[in-house]
Amino acid sequence: MLELECDVLVPSALENVITRKNSQNISCKIIAELANGPTTPAGDQILFKNDIIVIPDFLCNAGGVTVSYLEMVQDYYRYFWTEAEVFTALDKIITKAYRSVVHKANEYNSNYRMGAYLIAIERVINAMKLRGWL
Repeated sequence: MLELECDVLVPSALENVITRKNSQNISCKIIAELANGPTTPAGDQILFKNDIIVIPDFLCNAGGVTVSYLEMVQDYYRYFWTEAEVFTALDKIITKAYRSVVHKANEYNSNYRMGAYLIAIERVINAMKLRGWL
């Protein structure tokens, strides 16, 4: 069976490539998911138990969507930023999101994916409360 040892593993093409069957053979510090859904839930649990940090796909891939949002804001206000200003804003937003996920995961002794899910659920609940739905 193939064994993989590295500092950072970046699955970036296919989903469901890290599974219960092969996750035991991965020896790295960090997995940065660039593909959509490259890790199965069972594989994710094993990686967490093996102290491998998995940066979930929806956090790793958030840069493109974030810059699209910044472009939309610029277009709406007809005020355009320099490339450096866009990168500075992107860095600030992504860093804040990453730190929030790490904090929430640590708070609940969970992996980063669950930390991100918890943040998302809290935001939906807060939005529902503000709308008077709860």
